[in-house]
Amino acid sequence: MTVHQLSVFIENKSGALVSVLRLLKQENIQLIASTIADTADYGICRIICSQPEKAYNVLREAGVAVSLCEVFAVELDDRPGKAADAIELFAGEGISIAYLYSFLLNGKGVLIFRTDNTEKAAEIITANGLTVIEEKDLSLLL
Repeated sequence: MTVHQLSVFIENKSGALVSVLRLLKQENIQLIASTIADTADYGICRIICSQPEKAYNVLREAGVAVSLCEVFAVELDDRPGKAADAIELFAGEGISIAYLYSFLLNGKGVLIFRTDNTEKAAEIITANGLTVIEEKDLSLLL
């Protein structure tokens, strides 16, 4: 019910991000979604890609600080308030969202998020009939 996401720790300096992206390009790994959260000294680039395990290994071998974790990818109708409705389901059950990013694709909204309780979040998704995008279906986004 989850997808793998890379979290790449990158220094806040010119060229640091492009070196990571170049490594992925050389291995023909397609980015599906990404976001960067920064501080004064470094950024965390979160990436959903076509081959997350391969990307993880390529970056680790190149000495890049990277981790691989599971996140939820939920598909929503592209209508105002649908993201709020979905997140309200988790908040109502006391589930915190650690971080979230979203994008629109083919007339649908996609929420990528991580919670503090993966098992309970999965139960909420199932109980409320939310549509999840699974790892095997990521190629459909390309």
